[in-house]
Amino acid sequence: MNAKHTYRFGLADILFCTIFALAAVAVQMLLSSLFGKPVAVGIFLLAIYAAGVFLFLYLRRRPSETLRGDDSLTKVASVLSDAVLQMDIPAVICPAGADRIIWHNKAADFLFTGTKQEAHFGQLFFHLPDTDPAADAGGERRLTCKNHIFQPSSVTAQGKDGKLYRITLLHDVTLEVEAERALRGKECAVGYVVVDNLDELLNYEQEDYRTASGQTEQLLRSWATAAGGVLKEYQQDRYIFLFEKSHLQSFMDSGFSILDDIRDIRIGESSISVTVSMGICAVGATLAEKEKSAQVALDTALQRGGDQAVVRGDGTLDIYGGKTKIPQKRTKVRARVIANELISRISISSNVLIMAHRYADFDAFGASVGLARIALFCGVQVNIVTDPDDSNLDRCREWLSDEQEYGSMFVSAQEALDLVRSDTLLIITDVNNPTQFESPVLAEHCKNIVVIDHHRKTIDFDRPLLITYIEPSAAASSELVAEMLEQVLPGEMLLAHEADLLLAGILLDTNHFTKNTGTRTFSAALYLRSRGADVSEVQEFFKTELDEFQRELKFHAHVEIYRGIAAIACPREECTLRDKVPAAKAADRLLTVEGVKASFAIVPIGDEIHISARSLGTINVQLILEKLKGGGHFDSAGARMEGVSVEETVRLLKEALDQYLDSIAGEKERVSLPQSGAGKQ
Repeated sequence: MNAKHTYRFGLADILFCTIFALAAVAVQMLLSSLFGKPVAVGIFLLAIYAAGVFLFLYLRRRPSETLRGDDSLTKVASVLSDAVLQMDIPAVICPAGADRIIWHNKAADFLFTGTKQEAHFGQLFFHLPDTDPAADAGGERRLTCKNHIFQPSSVTAQGKDGKLYRITLLHDVTLEVEAERALRGKECAVGYVVVDNLDELLNYEQEDYRTASGQTEQLLRSWATAAGGVLKEYQQDRYIFLFEKSHLQSFMDSGFSILDDIRDIRIGESSISVTVSMGICAVGATLAEKEKSAQVALDTALQRGGDQAVVRGDGTLDIYGGKTKIPQKRTKVRARVIANELISRISISSNVLIMAHRYADFDAFGASVGLARIALFCGVQVNIVTDPDDSNLDRCREWLSDEQEYGSMFVSAQEALDLVRSDTLLIITDVNNPTQFESPVLAEHCKNIVVIDHHRKTIDFDRPLLITYIEPSAAASSELVAEMLEQVLPGEMLLAHEADLLLAGILLDTNHFTKNTGTRTFSAALYLRSRGADVSEVQEFFKTELDEFQRELKFHAHVEIYRGIAAIACPREECTLRDKVPAAKAADRLLTVEGVKASFAIVPIGDEIHISARSLGTINVQLILEKLKGGGHFDSAGARMEGVSVEETVRLLKEALDQYLDSIAGEKERVSLPQSGAGKQ
């Protein structure tokens, strides 16, 4: 039925007509009684009643010309089809769940290169000729065609055939994208630059120092000017650097070559080179956030030993440089300040937990014991977190078995979690990489954390630390702790057995004072000797059992000399945790082979592969293993890899070696240790 002749009656309509009729009858009766002419009155009222009902139905009529009826829908569809066909926004229709075009409007003609557009129906929407589909920064799909960028927006509708179709409109966002790109490159990046061996340079004549300082500033200003940036000195040999973010990538591509240029500057006739450290950040909502992040990046560069640039990105940390060995330049004043601050933090804590790295060695264990002595001095409950199944520490625990204070001090990681309170202080020593902690979960549950370590910093913590004492110039963490004990601990409080363990840690990381040692190392050893450490007894820790000696031999049996200077030891059979120490000893012993300047021992243990690396001091094994997510020192480093085979590990190690050796090939005389005073101590 056509909607033009159709009326819709409802309950309200019937009720109205009924009431109206009853009212009419009542009025008729009233008028008849008054005038006595019932017929005339009835005819008059009937006419009025008919007119009222007609008027009511006219006003209540529900025409469906715009809402119902096939004729109306056809007209609307025709109007919409013509509007979509003629509008300026390109529109394309594809079946839902497919990208094949079945219809498009005139504005979408640019998508097709041929004259017969029908030939292009059925082609994939995002794979048309002369178009380039890509994703924007938010991951949304875009279409580029004839130097224009379009952002699709789609709606899904059902056709008369019952199938679903997707109507896609292409919005031209070229101007917005170009403006966004232009603004993104114009963002301000913030950097800090410092001469990091200033104390060392000040030991020379003022005239020589001023000449070197002037040359350094001239190079930095030329570098900043070339990038269109602003370099301002805010303190002696300390600068703030503001520049456009678009220049940062070129700095990174060149590996911050300005570090090498500055390293060429020498003080007078000496071989001491000038080195600088940089902290740069280009991400952040405000300049204040970028400045704060750049300062953190600079601290990271200095904690890693200086002579490098650290770039903080959005959740990333890129490090460049670090080619020179770190001279010992810290003072006992800093050790005293850190020790006093640590004591104040311990004193306000309900208990203290001390944790080192996984598969702890003598240095980690000795430093933990020394820090436990400081906590005992403060009268606070303290526990050391260790792996009870690690047999390498059995001798250390036995050494303290006669000391009553250590009877229940050692706990497992699981037991330590039960000891965590809101004011618990967690002290982490001999490690600063959360992935290498004895228990990363324990670190996540403690909000008050202190880090005392001698390894170069590789990554940032996800939250602020109470105290960060990272000194890569120190030979061992036990050396740092021994200096702190010397500054704050009364005379006879350090037990002889505790001093033995601290000395064992120093001997381990210095290979019995044959590498990475300085005057501070011997000073710490002298202090421990005065507190009762017995060198002859400490040597008992380093004696090799027959089983361990045989385990070490299997690393010597399979050695490859790579590029004439690197020895790679890789046993053919599966290893266990007991092979880690023999592997490290094998790496040390391989350095005695003629021509070998660096050695690497690969230890496959289950799903993990461990690498111990050693160097004579001319090759930075720390930089090499950082490419494998490891770290350590210039001449002693380690790495742990998961999910790779032994063959893949060897390949990745060789690639890292190639990258490092190739990078220093052209500047051998400039960075090699025998000619660089930065490596002399």
